Amino acid sequence: MTDVVQISPDVTRLLEDKNLAFVATLMKDGSPQITPTWIDLVDEMIIVNTAEGRTKQKNVSRDPRVGISIVDRNNPYNMVTIHGKVIEQTTVGADKHADKMAKKYLEVDKYPFAAPGEKRILLKIIPQKIFHMPPRL
Repeated sequence: MTDVVQISPDVTRLLEDKNLAFVATLMKDGSPQITPTWIDLVDEMIIVNTAEGRTKQKNVSRDPRVGISIVDRNNPYNMVTIHGKVIEQTTVGADKHADKMAKKYLEVDKYPFAAPGEKRILLKIIPQKIFHMPPRL
């Protein structure tokens, strides 16, 4: 396994705020697929909540490498890019986590976008390379 890098307090703030993350995965042909998504940080692991069968979930099942880009919603000159690897996919706690993310991003108690029969899944990502560009203004 590639070394895991520590997440600095400044990057932690970007991950914990209401900033959207743009998560890039690789399609079968090697082309990038990018999805804006909600993001979480738990025990130094980046968490993305998605539904089983979605493109990004299928992509990381085949190739666990991901790229993540986050821009501070309050200052676009504060940004981070993260290269990482999905080390686990689990449905355990995924519905509860979707509610947690809905509270964080929408200030509602229940995730409102669930489709009938949808099965939520957590993608647990370890950061392997982090580039943080703090604001210089």
